[in-house]
Amino acid sequence: MTERAGAENQLKVLFDIGHPAHVHLFKNVIKELHRDGHETRVLSRDKEITITLLDEYEINHEPLSTIGTKKYSLITEWSKREVRTLQIAWNYDPDIIVSVASPPAAHASVLVGCPKLVFNDSEPAHLASKLTHPVSDVIFTPESFHLDLGDKQQKYPGYHELAYLHPNQFEPNPESLREFGVDPAEDYFVLRFVSWGAHHDVGHRGLSPQTKSELVSMLSEHGNVYITTEGQLPPEFEEFRLPVPPELMHHLLHYADLYVGDSQTMATEAALLGTPSVRSNSFAGDGDMGNFIELEERYDLLYSRSDEGEMLDIVEDLVNDPQTTEHWNEKRDKLMSEKIDVSEFMIDQIYKWGQKNTTSDYCRDRSGNVA
Repeated sequence: MTERAGAENQLKVLFDIGHPAHVHLFKNVIKELHRDGHETRVLSRDKEITITLLDEYEINHEPLSTIGTKKYSLITEWSKREVRTLQIAWNYDPDIIVSVASPPAAHASVLVGCPKLVFNDSEPAHLASKLTHPVSDVIFTPESFHLDLGDKQQKYPGYHELAYLHPNQFEPNPESLREFGVDPAEDYFVLRFVSWGAHHDVGHRGLSPQTKSELVSMLSEHGNVYITTEGQLPPEFEEFRLPVPPELMHHLLHYADLYVGDSQTMATEAALLGTPSVRSNSFAGDGDMGNFIELEERYDLLYSRSDEGEMLDIVEDLVNDPQTTEHWNEKRDKLMSEKIDVSEFMIDQIYKWGQKNTTSDYCRDRSGNVA
């Protein structure tokens, strides 16, 4: 982190973290706030490896709910999370609340009368956004975000993933991989298969079982294959199970020769690390998210295809091109020259809005009325 003048008053900041990607997004911000003498409180959700990551990064947190497996589990979970978030916020009385698109956190900000900052980069998350945005003070989105969210929206030149993968924030460590039997100097490929069970995934699909098998077979001829997946790894892929713990995933991606998968976040992470990235799911194509469009059309770091045959052809071309790595490093350098350190940006905004709440610049009573 670069040096800056911190907020004049000590701040109490409440974070809502409901997804592994949110852990990475906010982890450096939380640590920086602590170093500057501010107080944080983190509400978490037991989804995938969210709890594991928070524990690994030694971030104190309070698990409020667990993702369900039944059809109406989300409604039950959200209701429970809403009540517990409101109770905690009322007792904690934060100066500012920060999250991605979290309806309970937004509603809690109205209850306690403090600013609510939203950092949203996903256009398809309609339900959560509709419940969050109206009661938030400001909605920060990347410049590539193509939806107009009105006067509350503020755009910045970056991506969520640059909060933790910007060169200021991340330094790859080859020795950390060697400890788990991965040689960064050898050719290897990382595959990511997701479950497609989130509320914004309804009606969409990822890679078919047949295409997954074809992909593994093709890449195995060129190097080692490592697979990370949500849920159970199919028995036929057991030998390709990811050998490193979750907190080393970005180091693994950095040294990989190629990333392929139907994941949204990891495709962007690979591209920003300078690793050729190929994404295939039904979101790709018309109406795709702005960050994927920009990464492909402006920077040529990532390819998104809904047609699995096209995806396989792209993968084959990339692994057979001896200049792929050199070209991707050049393209990544161009991107980094045009984007910002997003953690630095978030810290500045937290200080700005938190300071407003501790001075006469901002006054909202606990009924939610702004004076």
